[in-house]
Amino acid sequence: MAVAAEPLPGPAAPVQDEQRDPRIVPRTLVRLTEDRTIAYAETGSGPDLVAIHGTLMCLEDLWLGPVPALAEHFRVVAVDRPGHGFSVRPRGDAADLWDQAARIRDAVQRLGLRRPVILGHSFGGAVALAYAMLHPDEIAGVVAVAPICFPEPRLEQVLFGPRALPFGGDRLSRLLGATSDKALLPLLWNAMFFPKTMPETVARHFPFDLAARPAQITAEGEDAGWLWPGLTRSLLAYPTLRVPVHLVAGSADLVVNSALHAQRAARMIPDARLDLLPGAGHMLHHFHADAIVRAALALWAA
Repeated sequence: MAVAAEPLPGPAAPVQDEQRDPRIVPRTLVRLTEDRTIAYAETGSGPDLVAIHGTLMCLEDLWLGPVPALAEHFRVVAVDRPGHGFSVRPRGDAADLWDQAARIRDAVQRLGLRRPVILGHSFGGAVALAYAMLHPDEIAGVVAVAPICFPEPRLEQVLFGPRALPFGGDRLSRLLGATSDKALLPLLWNAMFFPKTMPETVARHFPFDLAARPAQITAEGEDAGWLWPGLTRSLLAYPTLRVPVHLVAGSADLVVNSALHAQRAARMIPDARLDLLPGAGHMLHHFHADAIVRAALALWAA
């Protein structure tokens, strides 16, 4: 859905009281229609690049990973996906990955970015591919890092899906946020880095409390619930994708199996390139920033 045609307020600084945690990267808000916002942080100079994070994360994940290396070549705008970090979406609505792509595109338009590279990790990779299918003439291409590309049963559907229920879901999120999530979420965050361990920079500087808020975990449940219809729409459209796509995946990814997702998608998407990194896991962007920078530069040069 496009931003309304009538004049809208420009980007505004977020409430400072919400950012007392020094681990939280200062953000700016783009105000969209229907009380929705996209929060973003910007660094670097050069051609535009939009970075979209994955599940259980907010923009700090990419900020602590490949963004510093990307910023040597690009103007990087890292966003909180709708419903995550400081980006607001309505409860019970807008969880579909295609809707998220449309909202991020609205913000890109408001910010005046020109033919950006769209980079996404994991769920963000699915959003980046949907963005490309929605608006192929507006972007330079897609870098999809460890993307989820096809419908499958997911652990997050079991763990977080009930929290998206319209009746009792919010209460369940608050209850579990004060109890079992304190043990569950650290286990999940650490498991995501397998076969490596979480880097010390992430352990010290990622705002886990922000990503663990009951409202965001409810959003994770909504995302999981809408994943199958969103990815079904995507797989039907992959053969029609007509922008350059570069997939980067790890052979040891246990979160999003590269053989079932990135490798299959590379065969379906016309002229897609795939870099399969031996021994790399799901959070490969924290260990192989150079591969991601090369992929982004190749798209811009194409």
